[in-house]
Amino acid sequence: MPTPKRPIRILATAEAVPFIEREISRRRFLSLAALAGGTALLAACTPGGSGSPSASPGASGGALEAELSMYTWGDYDAPDVLSGFSDELGPQVRLDSFSSNEEMIAKLVAARGTSGYDIVVPTGSFIPQMVENELLMPLNKDLLPNLANVDPQYLGREWDPENQYSICKAWGTTGFVYDNTVITRELTTWADFLDAAMNEASGRTTLLDDPAGVIGPFFWRDDQDWNTTDEAQLTACRDFLVDELAQHIVAFDSYPGGSAIPQGTHVLMQSWNGDARLGILESPDPDRWTWVLPGPATELWMDNWAIAAGAPHPEAAHAFIDWSMRPESMIANMDYIGYHVGGRDLEQVAADAGLEMTDLLFFTDEQLATMHEGELNESQGRRVEIWNEMKAAAGA
Repeated sequence: MPTPKRPIRILATAEAVPFIEREISRRRFLSLAALAGGTALLAACTPGGSGSPSASPGASGGALEAELSMYTWGDYDAPDVLSGFSDELGPQVRLDSFSSNEEMIAKLVAARGTSGYDIVVPTGSFIPQMVENELLMPLNKDLLPNLANVDPQYLGREWDPENQYSICKAWGTTGFVYDNTVITRELTTWADFLDAAMNEASGRTTLLDDPAGVIGPFFWRDDQDWNTTDEAQLTACRDFLVDELAQHIVAFDSYPGGSAIPQGTHVLMQSWNGDARLGILESPDPDRWTWVLPGPATELWMDNWAIAAGAPHPEAAHAFIDWSMRPESMIANMDYIGYHVGGRDLEQVAADAGLEMTDLLFFTDEQLATMHEGELNESQGRRVEIWNEMKAAAGA
């Protein structure tokens, strides 16, 4: 893959907004609800609030505005797709980045429809409560003819059965990367990952900067229900993470592909598949790195295009989402961000285009069977406590 110029990631301070709703989850729960200032946002955004869904789309097919503002995950769109949109259709794109769903939602809640953002990219499980609290604008699907290019299996998800508010942007999973010149044994499971972290990779291991990523491996290791609300199981998880594992962790980094993998900063790094792919491809010595989709279980998540309520440029927002669903945009984005983007027949398109490391983009039925959706449930507060306590114990 050519090495494109990568935008700088902007990581703003996260505030807490836990949402109690079930379905696919990614990078969730980076919530700091227990900290000062989180209470008001929590009250405003939990189920049972006074909000109701917005009544109608804000775009009718009129002239495109001159600008478009997007609030999304760091480095999540191919530069050629962004520049091509502006060159072809006119609107200039401004990007801001967030590091968690909670951070994004907190900003939208605080702005009360005046955030200035047009497009946002929430993970699926957050969408129902965003709709309930009037944070999203309905889509005008008449303005999205390229929706026909999205594979139906990625549409009609439980969080938005009619795709009234959202459309799949990308989906992926969680695994790890290791330096095989340092860790010379083969690692294949989460048990291997945790063992190596406490032995030959001690002090040189990173975890995702996300409660789910931190807590997940404890349960995935033994193929247990990682959505458990059982306090005894959560306490056992806490004791292992805080008392045993934390002392071996050097950093919490959700994007090791940005620098840690290419620069060889650490030797064992938990990562999302797309970020791992980018990091390995950008490494001066890619053979040094081994990607593992660990067994016996791991995570599945999906991120989605959506338009913020009060979006000042709704016509341009619809036009950009439609532009991103063109086959050529899909393949460019998939290659750049390293994640499956939900398009039809993409595996053959990727092969024809000569994309590298497609085993990190497409998964077998057997692999998919090991990936489990996360839940937003009543154990959220406890999970955030464990995550905060582990980070404090690690001093990272």
